[in-house]
Amino acid sequence: MSAQTAAAPEITVPAASQRSMRPLAMFGLIALPVVLLDQLSKYLVSTHLEAYTSRIPVIPGWLDITYTLNPGAAFSLFATMPAWFRHSFFITLSAVAIVVLGVLIARNKTTIAVALGMAAILGGTIGNLIDRLASGRVIDFIYFHHAWFNYPVFNLADSAITLGVILIVVSTAFEKDTAASEEPRASSRSAV
Repeated sequence: MSAQTAAAPEITVPAASQRSMRPLAMFGLIALPVVLLDQLSKYLVSTHLEAYTSRIPVIPGWLDITYTLNPGAAFSLFATMPAWFRHSFFITLSAVAIVVLGVLIARNKTTIAVALGMAAILGGTIGNLIDRLASGRVIDFIYFHHAWFNYPVFNLADSAITLGVILIVVSTAFEKDTAASEEPRASSRSAV
C-alpha cells in the first residue's frame, strides 16, 4: 500500500455549515458556561449568606464576598425609578440585547474575537435577566474596597459583560491598526 493511498481523506465543511455552527459554538462554549457559573455562584451566595449583613473576606481589606440585591442596573443605575418601569425596561432591554447579539455573532463579517466578546456579553445578559425574571432584582456579591476606595458590588455576569466589551474594543482597535498599516503597502504596490 502506498503512502498516497494510506493518507486520510480531507474532510471539508461547507462555508454555509461553518456559519451556522459558529453561533452554536459561541453560545455553547462561552455564553452558556457564563450563565451556568453566574447562576451557580448567585445560588451559593444567596443560600449561604444573609442579604446586606454577611461578609466573607477573601483578601482582607481588599476583596469580600457579600450578598446584595440590586433593583437597578450596573452601579445601581435606575434603582430609584418606579419598580414597574425598572422591571419592564430591563426585561425589554435584555431581550433586545440578546436578539441583537445573536444576530451579530452569526454575521460573517464579525471577527472571531468580536464574536467571543459578544458571546461573553450575551452570557452575562442572560444571567442577569434570569435574576430579573425570578425576583425583579439582580444578586450581586463581589465587593472590591480599600481604605477610601469602594467599588460597587457586582457579580460574574457583570464581569463577563465588562470583559466582553474590553475584548471587543481591544480587538476592534487592533484590527483598525492592522488595516491602517497594511493600507500603505497595498497602495504602494498598486502605484508600481
